[in-house]
Order: sequence, then C-alpha cells, then structure tokens
Amino acid sequence: MKNPKNPLLLVDDEESWLRSFSLALRSAGFDNLITLSDPLQVAPTLAETEVEAIAADMAMPGLSGLELIRTVGRANPEIPIIVITGINDVESAVQCIKEGAFDFFVKTSDKASLVSGVRHAVEIRQLKRENISLRSRFLDDTLENPAAFRNIVTASKSMRSIFQYVEAISETQQPVLITGESGVGKELIARAVHDLSGRKGEFVAVNVAGLDENIFDDTLFGHKKGAFTGAATSRPGLVEKAADGTLFLDEVGDLAHGSQIKLLRLLQEREYRPIGSDLTRKSNARIVTATNKSSAALDGSDTFRSDLYYRLKAHHIHVPPLRNRPADINLLIDRFIGEICSELKRPFPDNADELFNKLRDYAFPGNVRELKMLVFDAVSSGRPGQANTAQLEELTHPKPADQERLCATASKSGDTSPISFGTTLPSMKQVGQYLVCEAMKRCHDNQAQAARMIGISRQALNKRLQKLES
Repeated sequence: MKNPKNPLLLVDDEESWLRSFSLALRSAGFDNLITLSDPLQVAPTLAETEVEAIAADMAMPGLSGLELIRTVGRANPEIPIIVITGINDVESAVQCIKEGAFDFFVKTSDKASLVSGVRHAVEIRQLKRENISLRSRFLDDTLENPAAFRNIVTASKSMRSIFQYVEAISETQQPVLITGESGVGKELIARAVHDLSGRKGEFVAVNVAGLDENIFDDTLFGHKKGAFTGAATSRPGLVEKAADGTLFLDEVGDLAHGSQIKLLRLLQEREYRPIGSDLTRKSNARIVTATNKSSAALDGSDTFRSDLYYRLKAHHIHVPPLRNRPADINLLIDRFIGEICSELKRPFPDNADELFNKLRDYAFPGNVRELKMLVFDAVSSGRPGQANTAQLEELTHPKPADQERLCATASKSGDTSPISFGTTLPSMKQVGQYLVCEAMKRCHDNQAQAARMIGISRQALNKRLQKLES
C-alpha cells in the first residue's frame, strides 16, 4: 500500500535536489511520489492525478512559487502547498503564506524539518478529509460499507455512530485507540478498521499484557540468528508480518515502561530494529491498540507515558458496555442460541423467551463475552429443544441473604440512623443522585441489583446514571 494514498508532488528545477529530497522522503516512509523539474507541468499533472500535497521551490524559471500557489489555489484550494526557499528569500516566502501556502522551509542539506513539514501537511489534509466524511455520514445517517460490521450484532445508535466514525478514519495512517470494558468487542472494531482500510496485508493481533521488555521486543520486532542463546535461526516479528496491513495491540495500557518507549519510536519514526541487528528497518503497518482502562486512567497514570498516550489517541473509539445497550441483548441472545444450536445440531429451544426474561435486567459485568458464555451454557446443558435456565436464577435474582450482605457496609460506620444530614439539607435532586451513587457502590456497579435495592427499574436507573455522567 502506497504512502500516502495519493502521491506527493515535488517541483524543483534542480534535478539533484529532487533526487536527494525524494530519497529523504522515501527513507521516512513516503513512497508515493511524483517529481517535476518543469513547473509548467504542474497544471496538466493535477488535471490527471489527485495529489496529497505539493512541495515546490520558490525560484523557478517559467513559473515562480508565488505564481504556482495562485494557479493551484484557484483550481485546487484543498491541496496544501509547501514552499522551499533560499536563505535570502524569506520575505517572498512570507508573501506566499499570505497567498495561501501551507508552510515554507529554507533549502538546506538537512532535510529533517522539511520531511516533518510534509508529514504535517499530509496529516492535516487527511484530518480535513475525515471531518468532511464524518459530517456527511452523520447528517445523512448512512453507512457506505455495512458488510464490514457484519460480525457486530447491534441495534444501538451509539454503535452505529461508531461504525460511521470507523468508515471515516479507516483509510488513514494514523493510530487508533479503542477503549472499553473487557468483553465489549474491541477486537471486532479493530478488524472492521482493517477491513475498511483497503490494506492488502494481514490483520495481526497480539495481547501485550504481561509481556516483559525482552519478550515484547522478540514478539514484535523479531531477532537475528545468534542474537541470544537459543536463537538458532532468524525470526521475523509481528511488525514485519503486518507489513501493508494492521498490527493490533490489545491491552496496551498494561505495557511495560521500556516497551512503551520502543512503541513510541515505532509510531513516530515508523522504524524498529530486530534483536541483534544494527540495521534499522521501516514499517508501514497501521497501529491499532485497545485497552480496558479509561482514557482518564491512562492520561493521569504515573506508569503510562503521556506522549505515547496522545500519539496512540490520534483517533479514539470508546465502545459502550452492554448494560448501556439494552436493545442489543435480545439480538445477541438470539444470535448465540443459533450458533450453539448449529454447533450441537440441536433444535432451537422452545423456552428461549425465558432466557430473554431472565437476562433482560442483568448488568453483564463481562459484557458480550459473558452473555455468550451464559447462553452457551444454558443451551448446551439443557435437553434438546429446552434451555436450562435454572442456573440463571441465582445470578439474576440474588437471595435476600446476598442482598443483605451487599448492604452490610451501612453498619460499618457505627451510625444506626439509616440517613444522616449535615447542617445544610440537600435538594431533592441531590438526594436522588446520592442514593443512586450509594446503591451502585454497595452493589459493586451491578445495575440490576442496585435498581432493586432502591425500588426502581433498571432502565430508570440507567437514565439517572447517564445524567450523572453528562
């Protein structure tokens, strides 16, 4: 897959500069380039080819950089133009900025800043394209590629919004961070990002939780023969395996500090070194990461680098828990019953409605993964044509003794009064908020149990929780 998707156009009458600049860009991972030594060929080229950005010399015979900006700006105002100027020509470069140039750089032998400027122009162009795509999708409420989400069963508006966002960002090079509780389906979202990206390489997934630095290096970057004791042959890492594809790092929030530094270098410089090698290799794999930790927990953590966090969060997707998507529960139960019946060659259970009724108000701390296991257990342990729902009774309707145990914390303070007030009485709204928070605390965030404790429906409790979060 070419980077960027549309070519970069380099314009300079000095052939030697074009060659050295092209080499610097290719070394930085930009391999989709068009070079022109004649500025008069820019207009015909743009008429035939859509380009991502233009880097042009300021002083060229036939068409100056300022004239090129005006010409391109009239016909293609969305293309960012970077002006490359001589040391004594800064005033003209400033005039180019006023005319609409994206940036300007002084022509020197050190091209690192110029490469960074090109990268910035490409990223800004991609972000503008994504914003236009997002506005179009949300206003029209459409999905261009619904088949990419065929493995995600949902009727939730919040999930549909996620699908629209995934479609808008899927073709960029930027990293994607997916957050959400365990079991919500973060890997399914990551696979959808890959499927929509148009990348020809593989989707390579690895759980990095618990990997120490040496294992992390060997897993991702591979090693050379003889790099360490037992390395009888060379082994490519998963970064190489994900070439032209997507590398998915699950549970990235638990990554060791030393490994975070190496991942940051991979993201920023697109390069890595196999263990035992002195040669740096380039990577064009798209990096998608996931964690069950919240954004606030990562951003405020003493153990997770803030610079890595913000680099990973170029695009951020938060997958809501199943308890906030009640419309999905029956759809998922029906899907899972069908899967286990097909696997065991059994008829669809006659009492499937009992599963719906017993699980309808359950909080699902394990989310979709837990729901799937509950349904599989109920269907597989029952008679053919009947689901065994007996074991769900205790889970979804705790005994009075269990309820009393959950509420036992009230007596630990030694205060025999069920309610105590300070010198200032709270408002009715505040009392309701305190009651909901205390019930959730005592029930360990189990919404079904908390709702029963204070005598309201789970749906009513869920609405109150959403108001507290907003």
